[in-house]
Amino acid sequence: MNQRTKLLPLSYLGPIQLFAHLKDGDEIVIEQHCNYQRKTYRSRCNILDANGPLSLSIPVVNKKNQKILTKDTLIAYDTNWQKQHWRSIVSAYNSSPYFEYYADDFELFYQKRFESLVDFNHELFKVIIELLELDVTYKLSSEFTDFENQFEDLRTIIHPRNDLSKDPNYKNISYRQVFAEKHAFEPNLSIIDLLFNKGPESGIVLAESIVD
Repeated sequence: MNQRTKLLPLSYLGPIQLFAHLKDGDEIVIEQHCNYQRKTYRSRCNILDANGPLSLSIPVVNKKNQKILTKDTLIAYDTNWQKQHWRSIVSAYNSSPYFEYYADDFELFYQKRFESLVDFNHELFKVIIELLELDVTYKLSSEFTDFENQFEDLRTIIHPRNDLSKDPNYKNISYRQVFAEKHAFEPNLSIIDLLFNKGPESGIVLAESIVD
């Protein structure tokens, strides 16, 4: 596939699909000016623990029936979600081959408070890019625009509710997951599932996931 600029959603520990497209793009624009929507990857990620897939969601300050841009969305701390999320991640991946290698890079995000959802996700995003050793150029969007003719728009394609068949340029590449003896391979989980299981070979899986 000819590389072109891709428009991606800003995500919380985004799925493998997102980072495969990130690796494949010449230039990336990360959307932050869309209206915030619940049950999307903006505040949700999926991991795999001993009982199967587990969804982790960041609570946000969101008044009922009030539209708010993603860039203006604030994180709620009424509950200790950071402790809960990190405990779940440790429980799921502490026996994975590369958990100890990467754990310190992620644990910091569950000890420090971030006011803005975009700031939290963006800082995590930068760490993940570094750990994956991706050589990519990206920027956060400066406005909400119809990019149909200029960009490969993946904002709605990369969504928890979408069947992956809606993305003709992505295919699942299986790899050994922590609980392979108990569960069949679970595709397109959070990028941390790939990192903790494959480590430095994660980039190979991402490259093979894009259909030319």
